[in-house]
Amino acid sequence: MIVLVTGVSGSGKTTVGGLLAGRLGWAFEDGDVLHPAANITKMRAGIPLTDADRWPWLRQVGEWMDARVAAGLPAVVACSALKRSYRDLLRAGRPWLRLVLLRGDGDLLTSRLAARHGHFFDPHLLASQLADLELPQPDEDVLVLPIADPPGVIAGEIMGQLNLAPAPGSPANGTPANGAPAHGDLP
Repeated sequence: MIVLVTGVSGSGKTTVGGLLAGRLGWAFEDGDVLHPAANITKMRAGIPLTDADRWPWLRQVGEWMDARVAAGLPAVVACSALKRSYRDLLRAGRPWLRLVLLRGDGDLLTSRLAARHGHFFDPHLLASQLADLELPQPDEDVLVLPIADPPGVIAGEIMGQLNLAPAPGSPANGTPANGAPAHGDLP
């Protein structure tokens, strides 16, 4: 199984995804590291990505997931997947994929981005992401969770809703996998 944690920038995808993976004893991949250099350059410059920019990146995320499943290894991936067409691409031919959308209001997202340091995403791009965000429809079978709770609580909610058991010996609060930020890194 792969759990894809989605949402706009500042929603806590990396933090929650890393905690979730740590609790499950699964690998974690931050989809941001799969972006082509041209996408990162655009976002650093405050230029919103277009669909044409995102398709190759989304295919790369899909290929990463496919490689994990082919190896028989479960994982958690963080990826914005803002539009239904993006989620459809990622879901196509992948019945083992479970999607989660982390959803929050603009003020909370803005405050989180203002407190974040060292990330290439220009906080001024949040408005374009919110404009692009297409909330999942019931037929998409996406677990939608609010981001107001602490990341550890959200990770626990994902585990409960998706019926995922913690790895033997995993800490109760989870340890972020693959160097993902700890929950303290989000305000």
